[in-house]
Amino acid sequence: MNRTTKDYLVLVLKGMGMGAADVVPGVSGGTIAFITGIYEELINSIKSINLNALKLILSGKIADFWKAINGTFLVCVLLGIGISVFSLAKGLKYLLDNHPVLVWSFFFGLIVASAIYVARTIKKWNIPTVVAGIAGIIVAYFITVITPAEANTTTWFIFVSGAIAICAMILPGISGSFILVLLGMYKFVLDAVGNLQIAVILTFMVGAAIGIITFSNILSWLLKKFHNQTIAVLAGFMVGSLNKVWPWKQVTETFTDRHGEIKPLVEVNILPGTYEQITGDNALLVGAILLAVAGFAIIFIIEGLTKPKKTN
Repeated sequence: MNRTTKDYLVLVLKGMGMGAADVVPGVSGGTIAFITGIYEELINSIKSINLNALKLILSGKIADFWKAINGTFLVCVLLGIGISVFSLAKGLKYLLDNHPVLVWSFFFGLIVASAIYVARTIKKWNIPTVVAGIAGIIVAYFITVITPAEANTTTWFIFVSGAIAICAMILPGISGSFILVLLGMYKFVLDAVGNLQIAVILTFMVGAAIGIITFSNILSWLLKKFHNQTIAVLAGFMVGSLNKVWPWKQVTETFTDRHGEIKPLVEVNILPGTYEQITGDNALLVGAILLAVAGFAIIFIIEGLTKPKKTN
């Protein structure tokens, strides 16, 4: 595919959108890749990093290697992801700590619209496709209700966490950050990024690289052989994940981590009015609704801006 400099700059921006989503537990960078029209190209490009590509680079055929893996595309997307992760990690952590309802409201609207968008790309609905969609909803829902573990900061577990989380990050609706929450590693990894702990970051990235190359081959095969059913599962993942990103929650159980900090262990979804009564902040509801609407609208704005041009 021939691209201009402007096209590559747009790819960096799309990568930044993916990175921003991946930082937030409950939101998937794969969702952003899907709605910006680069999802399947991303999966196939990652899949092309294989033994054949390795042989090209070992034989000195650098240009052929770069073309085989769609290198410039991957670099632009990864650059955008990196810019967002390193620039937004501390800011998003602050917003989640201090304005959780507003942040989750925005992402709730975004994910609802994303699920609709993805479902609209299914070319033919039949019983297997419906069953696949329902299965996706059930799996994602049960992932969201699993109790998070305590952090294991050994090198091997950091590596494994990267391999598992990256697979979720490229699945629309399954948040890699939330998988890190379940593994007890979210705050640890976020702090490592914020404090530039190079050893931790490199270990995590090596695990992520191996995980994503392996998983992308499986996902690419599924998209080719069972396209509609696979897309239905991905849309189902988004719907099932809404339980996690519901903005209004009440903490019913807490635990004290090994640093002596009190953290929520069990949260239950509650109605907006109930939350406002607990907090005494009635203005919060209006802001939350407006941000949910904004999140919903932005998906279809992005769709309109990134819709591929028809070719003869």
